Amino acid sequence: MASVKIIGLVVGAVAVATLVVNSTFAEDTRYAAPTTASVPGPTAKARVVRVSAEDFKFDAPDAIPAGLTDFRFLNKGPALHHMQILKLESGKTVDDLRAALRKPGPPPAWVKEVGGPNAPAPGLESNATVMLEPGNYALICFVDLDGPPHFMKGMLQGLRVVPATGLVAPDPTPDVTVTLLDYSYKFSSPIQKGLRTIRVTNEGVQHHEIELVKLAPGASVSDFMKWIAKMEGPPPGKPLGGISGIGTGMSEYFSADFTAGNYALICFLPDTKDGKPHFAHGMVQQFTVN
Repeated sequence: MASVKIIGLVVGAVAVATLVVNSTFAEDTRYAAPTTASVPGPTAKARVVRVSAEDFKFDAPDAIPAGLTDFRFLNKGPALHHMQILKLESGKTVDDLRAALRKPGPPPAWVKEVGGPNAPAPGLESNATVMLEPGNYALICFVDLDGPPHFMKGMLQGLRVVPATGLVAPDPTPDVTVTLLDYSYKFSSPIQKGLRTIRVTNEGVQHHEIELVKLAPGASVSDFMKWIAKMEGPPPGKPLGGISGIGTGMSEYFSADFTAGNYALICFLPDTKDGKPHFAHGMVQQFTVN
């Protein structure tokens, strides 16, 4: 599975004229000099880009401007999908990536994971706020729960990010920060009910992700992981999204509307040493929202 908004304010000052009054009227408030005031200036926001996925293709723009980008990812299903963003460095293109994916082994050094919205259940929308620099990128789905990875079925698309002008949107203000470690999650504070913005920061040596799952009443994360292994019967949880794979030192944001109940964070990415998914190394955590 390989795996949340965003408003800045530029404040401008407004000059005011000082009234010159006769000392006779100095104490008359009708003639008092007005105080200096300020009014809000232009507001810079993250650019919203909508992408949908279905079996087995992306519906996404071919090119977008650089900068802070709020990706809204709708899974039209019926299979599970996510949107991993890859930056293609050294002038490489999506055709070069296709050729590289045909070969066994790890991806080439010019492929860089830069996150994106992780997998929501069919019919749901997930999101991720990502800072993108100009260059060549690819959107890819690595989900392989139902056979070959979805990129082998057509879920691989190029994306050009072109230089942009104008105001620079500031990073979102998070409610909670979740730090990714090798191999655990660390919360800056408990997540409370309501619409929350989560900052995800990777301080591990390896790449990591967050797949957020709302567990069914009475179910545990252990129940969900057992179901993943066989996928028999109704799932004991619903995938909500999160952040797809990011490299060490990177940060991204996503938002979710948390209702009371039990949730889980899971990292499905393969370990760079032994190839096992990170949840097999303990990178899975259950938490409760009251």
